[in-house]
Amino acid sequence: MAQNASQLEHFGRALVDLGLINEELVVLDPDVAASTKVTYFAERFPERFIRIGISEQDMIGVAAGLAASGKTPVACGFAMFVACRSWEQISSSVARPELNVKIVGSHSGLSPNADGDSHQTYGDVAVMRVIPDMKVVVPADAPEAVEALGAIVDTPGPAYLRLARGATPVAYTEGCEFTLGRANVMRDGSDASVIANGVMVPIALEAAGSLAREGISVKVVDMHTVKPLDTDAIVKAAAETGAIVTAEEHSVIGGLGSAVAETLVEKRPTPMERVGIMDRFGESSRSYSALMAKMGLTSDAIEEAVRETMRRK
Repeated sequence: MAQNASQLEHFGRALVDLGLINEELVVLDPDVAASTKVTYFAERFPERFIRIGISEQDMIGVAAGLAASGKTPVACGFAMFVACRSWEQISSSVARPELNVKIVGSHSGLSPNADGDSHQTYGDVAVMRVIPDMKVVVPADAPEAVEALGAIVDTPGPAYLRLARGATPVAYTEGCEFTLGRANVMRDGSDASVIANGVMVPIALEAAGSLAREGISVKVVDMHTVKPLDTDAIVKAAAETGAIVTAEEHSVIGGLGSAVAETLVEKRPTPMERVGIMDRFGESSRSYSALMAKMGLTSDAIEEAVRETMRRK
């Protein structure tokens, strides 16, 4: 996992590949194409690329109209603005009429570290998953982002894809297996399970490797799809290991941790800890990794959470 790769770079190039086989695919941009890497699509298919301007709410409305006309629009912008600022338009204009709009939130989580809290997004998964019929996907790395994009484009109805800014550690190989709504077991274990998504998946694998040297066997599950949630995988992990830790680059309120807790309390109560952003605002930082560490999104934090859940078994 020493190798790093950009989810956005892979996403941008994958859009072009999809455009070659799907003539109805249209990409919309709120004037951030260079940052989101949809410039590759714009260069290859200028007639199917629509620059909206800095107006994400209008972009969602245009995307809804295109979908109602039979197109497959991909509306891509910074997660804070395309998901959170445009929530009402997404709910009313896209999800309620069940239109085939794919919303891509880039620069998610703490990844726009230098831009500060105004651009950092730790509630987008929460607000997206509350919308009826909205599919919510948080890929672990660049290769999985490509497969996730293909899956949501091929699946009718509204979907939200969450991507990080910059290069992040790679956990998968190119062409990896991906099924919407079905978690991937990255590592088997018997003492505890870490259920993670996004950039926390490679960090969870790192934590599991460190704990193995202490004689603690940890199962790592990549819960890339937060909705529809793979509840069977959660219950199975709880049954096999008796201790659950969730890890996400998102608030512990309303995101993956909440979704897993809701499942466990209904189906199999199990000792559980959540690693994520703890009910606080972000801040500006020169370093993404330093900001992640300050927010407690580290291998050490996962390791301590595993030990705590095991003490409560």
